[in-house]
Order: sequence, then C-alpha cells, then structure tokens
Amino acid sequence: MSLLAGGATTAGRPLQPDLPLAAMPSRQPPKRWRSGQQELFRRDYRTTAAVPSQPIGSSQPMPAVLMKPRQKVRGFTYRGAVLNEALLPQLRAHVRAQEPLLSAPAVTSSWLCSVCRGPTGRHCVRCYGCDLHMQCAPGSLADVVVPVAFAIKGGSHARCLWQYKSQRLTAEAVGSAALTVRALLLVFLHDHGPCLWRAADIPGPTHLAVVPTARGRPGTHPLRALIAEHLTGPWAELRARPGGEQVRDLDPGRFTARAIPGARVLLIDDTWTTGSSAQSAAMALRRAGADAVVTVVLGRHVGRAEAERAGLDPAVMPFRLESCPVHAANPVGLGP
Repeated sequence: MSLLAGGATTAGRPLQPDLPLAAMPSRQPPKRWRSGQQELFRRDYRTTAAVPSQPIGSSQPMPAVLMKPRQKVRGFTYRGAVLNEALLPQLRAHVRAQEPLLSAPAVTSSWLCSVCRGPTGRHCVRCYGCDLHMQCAPGSLADVVVPVAFAIKGGSHARCLWQYKSQRLTAEAVGSAALTVRALLLVFLHDHGPCLWRAADIPGPTHLAVVPTARGRPGTHPLRALIAEHLTGPWAELRARPGGEQVRDLDPGRFTARAIPGARVLLIDDTWTTGSSAQSAAMALRRAGADAVVTVVLGRHVGRAEAERAGLDPAVMPFRLESCPVHAANPVGLGP
C-alpha cells in the first residue's frame, strides 16, 4: 500500500479575479452574490455590457459556495493509490513503454495556460476558455487542474481515451486501452499525488469523484470502474442533469452532488477539451460543500494543427514519469 501525503491545511475561500476592473468587458461593476462568509462575482462573458442575475445555461439564481470555511470531514484519511508491490513495477513498466508516444506539459513553456496547460498566446497567462471561466465563476472552480499528458487529435493517447470506453470495439482492443488508462493514472497519482496536494495547499483528498458524461450514461462510469478497486476512500456522487446535452459552456446546473461539507475532492476526468465539463463538476462539488477540488485529467485534448504550432509533439515536449506540471522541482502557476 502506498501513502500519498501533502502540505498544510487552509481554510476554503474564493479567489478574487486577478484582472483589474477596467480590463473586464463591462461598463458596470461586478454583481455579487453572498452566502455567509462566501462571496461570488459573476460576469456574462457573452456580452460586452450586460451583467445578468442568472448563470449561463440555468434559470436558477447564481449558486453560492455552500460551505463553512473551517468545517472538516472527520473519520477518514485518504490513503492514496493502493498498489500491490508486485503490481506497481508492472504498471510502471507499461507506462515506460508508452513514453515515446506521449507528450506532456513542460513547466518552462510560456505558451501554456496556467490553468489547463493547453496552448495559448505567447506571454498570456491563461487560454481563452479558462480566462472566461475565471471571469464567470471565480472561487467556484477547481483549485488545481493537472493534465497527465496531451491527447493530440489523431494520436495514440487520444485514441486510447475513447477506445477504453467504446462499446463498438472488440474486448481485446478495449482491454488494451483500459490497461494503459489505468496504469497511467495510478502511477501518476502514486508518484505525483503529493505534488498535487501541495499545489492545492491541502493535506490530501477526503473524497474521490469522476466527471460524469453530460448525457447521463447509465451505470458506473467506465473510468470509475477501472480505478475503484485501486483507490481507497468515499466517493462524492456526481449526477448529470436529466436530459442534459454535451455543450461547451460552463453550466453550474449541469451536475448535482450530495452534500459533502468540508470535503477535499480529487476529481478525475479522462479528457479536457474546453474544460466546461470538469469545471461545471467542480462547481457542483463546491455547491455541495467541498472545501477544495483538485482535478486530474488523463488527456488535455489539442487539435493536430494547434499542437504543431505550439510544439506539443512527443519529440518536442516529451512525457516523463519523473515530472508533472506542479512537481516541486518545476513550479508553475497553480491555476484558479
């Protein structure tokens, strides 16, 4: 059994926007929603002046972060990835064999978003999508977002991330992809879990969660089915809104979660394209009372042409087991 540990605790608090008011696309001051000691700011990024009282994609008032800043979950300590000593070398060897095919965020690149590590303009702190999310829901998003690798369109990793949950491929093909997904995630959490907890300034997660499909796939999500037996701890149950559709806008009503006051959640997703699904899930967890959310993404999806322009191919920005975007030896921006 392996233990994942982290840094010091911190009281949950919403982060303030780092853009000056004059730089925000509105002629009015930001609207505020209060909930106890929590305060949220919100702007509608689809207009240049309107500051609506409704969140995007929802007819309900803006959800507050329903948590007590110093409330803790008692009676449970996260123990990390449960890896048999005989199993870990096998999984690590499998990931090593995949290294030449994978690329991952380089901590020194000025072309990568400080939130999702996707390509952005030179010297831009965040990509367009993450900047919009920050303006819409500061304080309600994930504390840290860490992609394990890039999923470049048409590449082996991108194929693997749809093959492992395909219902059309042969059992052999699905099983091969599932082995890669499981090995990559478990070895990453085993080796770099402490990096994630330190970046989020938490001692470790108290709960686990997987981002559901927006269409509400029946049964257990394939990713959760792959890793459930290897991770210890209670699951924060996320549910997709009935009748929901896959959209690319941040939607605080897309998912619901049972009350988890004071929880620190490790949120796992297989693919990040715009980040709207993962960040909408993070908002649902915050609304349910989560004090911290750390999001780990198996693949940061990038188009082929965009990857070539940004130099994200394995030969230029290779994946290394020994490093991650928030590794202590290679500090980068910590995201929202």
